Amino acid sequence: MKLIKADPSLDHILTEEEAEAKLHKEGYVQVFKWHDVPGASYPRHRHECDECLWVLKGELIIATKDEEFHLLPGDRLYLPARKPHTAAVPEAHSVTYLVGQKEVVKTPPSEHSSS
Repeated sequence: MKLIKADPSLDHILTEEEAEAKLHKEGYVQVFKWHDVPGASYPRHRHECDECLWVLKGELIIATKDEEFHLLPGDRLYLPARKPHTAAVPEAHSVTYLVGQKEVVKTPPSEHSSS
């Protein structure tokens, strides 16, 4: 896993469109926006393809057996295929982020948010 923090030398955090274009340029063939409500959590799981999570608004916590990553706006985390991890949103804020996938998932989620 590789965390890239937002560049503080930039005068702004990339817009959704700029981040999406960058993900496509990096070879992520499927990119979609995801939104989670405050307190949302996902138990340990894994994905069948390489993914990149790029936070647009809010905070997201991704944890593996050995590491915990706190993502803030502009931060992105590269997740290798089949790496077990959990995901959680702090109670104080919702989170909106882009998900880039290196391979197209055969059945994309029908609804891009949790309730």
